[in-house]
Amino acid sequence: MQPFFENIVLIYIMNILLFSWSALGANVGQFILSFSILILLHEFGHFITAKWFGCRVEKFYLFFDPWFSLWKKKIGETIYGLGWIPLGGYVKISGMIDESMDKEQMKQPAQPFEFRSKPAWQRLIIMLAGVILNVLLAFAIFAMMLFV
Repeated sequence: MQPFFENIVLIYIMNILLFSWSALGANVGQFILSFSILILLHEFGHFITAKWFGCRVEKFYLFFDPWFSLWKKKIGETIYGLGWIPLGGYVKISGMIDESMDKEQMKQPAQPFEFRSKPAWQRLIIMLAGVILNVLLAFAIFAMMLFV
C-alpha cells in the first residue's frame, strides 16, 4: 500500500511542475482586460448621460480606490482614475447619495448641476444607461459571432 500513495504524491508534484504557468497568467490577463472593457462601457453609460443632462461628474474610475489610486488625472471638473482593486468601477455624480453619505451636502438646496435636481425621467435614464450599454455590447458581440 505504501508505494501506491508515494506514486500518487509523485504524480501530483509532477502535475504541478508541468502546469503551464504562463498560460495561467495569459488567461488572468485576458479576463482582467475583458472585465475592464465591460466596466468601462458600463460606467461610460452613466457618465455620458449625466453629462448630457447637465450633471456634474466628480469622478470616473476604473476599479476601486479605497486608499490610493494607481493613476488619476483631473480634466475639467472630473477626476479620471485607475484604482487597484479590479472588482468594478464607479462614476461619482454631484447630488447623488452614495456610500460616502454626505448628509451635509443634502441639507443644502439642490443646485442645477446636481443629480437630485433633475426630473425623475432624467435620473432614471442616467441610472439605466450603464445596463443598457452592457446589453448593447452583448448584442454587438453576438452579432459579430454570427458573422464569423
